[in-house]
Amino acid sequence: MFAICLESSHARGMGHLFRMRNLALLLRARQVPFVLLINDHPPALELLRRDGLTFEVVDLTRIEHWAPDTIRRHRVQVWVNDRLDTDLSQARTISEAGIPLVTFDDRGTGAQLADLHIAALALDPGERLEGNRVLHGLDYLILNPEIARWRRQRTELRSAMITLGGSDTYGVTVRAVALLRKQIRNATVIIGPGFQHRTALDAELPEDFDLKIGVPSLIEEMNRHDLSITGGGITAFEAAASGLPVIAIANEWFEVPPARHLAKLGAARYAGHHSNLDESALAIPRDVTAMSSAGLARIPLHGAERVCQLLLELA
Repeated sequence: MFAICLESSHARGMGHLFRMRNLALLLRARQVPFVLLINDHPPALELLRRDGLTFEVVDLTRIEHWAPDTIRRHRVQVWVNDRLDTDLSQARTISEAGIPLVTFDDRGTGAQLADLHIAALALDPGERLEGNRVLHGLDYLILNPEIARWRRQRTELRSAMITLGGSDTYGVTVRAVALLRKQIRNATVIIGPGFQHRTALDAELPEDFDLKIGVPSLIEEMNRHDLSITGGGITAFEAAASGLPVIAIANEWFEVPPARHLAKLGAARYAGHHSNLDESALAIPRDVTAMSSAGLARIPLHGAERVCQLLLELA
C-alpha cells in the first residue's frame, strides 16, 4: 500500500494534485493499492471523485497526530509526499514509522530525511536539494498519459490557448489575455476549478475569445491549438511533449529554472516571472514548426513508468 500525501489550495495551486493524480492512475492501472491523503480543498476533491480515486481528507498542519494511525490502518509500505516544502518534524513522523519517504521537487527542511527525492523540475544547476537519493532530470517527469494519444506536429499558427493553472493564484490569466488580444483573434482561455479572478477576467475578455471552465481533458484541448501560454511548471512540459509550442510565464520563483530550461530546449519562449513580464516575449512566434519539433523530440514520456518502478522497488 502506498500513501500519497499532497496539498492543493488557491495559494499553493493544483500542480501537486495533477502530478499525483497521474501517478495514482498509473498505480491503479497496475493494480497497486494506494490512498491519497489531501487537505480539504473542494475543487480538488471533486476532481478526485470524478476520477474514482480513493482519498481521505486530512489536516496537513497536524500530520504527526494522524499519520501513525493511518500507516497502521492501511499497512502503508511507502509514503509519498508532494507538497513542495515538507517540514522536518512531519518527515520525522514518517521516518520513525519505519517506512520509506519519497518526495518531489522538495525545498522543505524535511527533504533531508527522504529516502528518494525525485526532482524532475529542479533544473537550476546551482541548486542543491536534500535527500538520501536525489534523481534529477526530465526522465522522471510524471506527465499525463493522454499525451501519447494526442501529440502532433504543428506547422502553422491558427489558434492559441491560455491556461495558467487550476487556481492561477496571482490572476496572470487576466494579464495574458490583455496582451494576447492585441495580436490574435482566435484564442481559447481555460480556467481551472480553483480560479478566483472571474470578475477581472470577464472585464478583459474579448467577445471573439472562447472561455472554458474545467475542461474534462486539458491534453485533448491542447490538441486543438497551435500555441499555448502556460505557467512554468508541469503543464508547460505537457504542452511541449504534445508538440504544442509554449510561451511560459513563471507563476512562482521556483518555476523560473524549468521555464528557462524548456526555452533552452527550443520548445518554448520564456516570458519572465509574472511580477516582471517581458511583453515582447508574448509576441506571436514565427518558428512554430521548430518549437513543436523540439518538444516532440526532447520531452520524454516514460517518466511516470520510471517513477512507478522506483516506488515498487522501495516497497
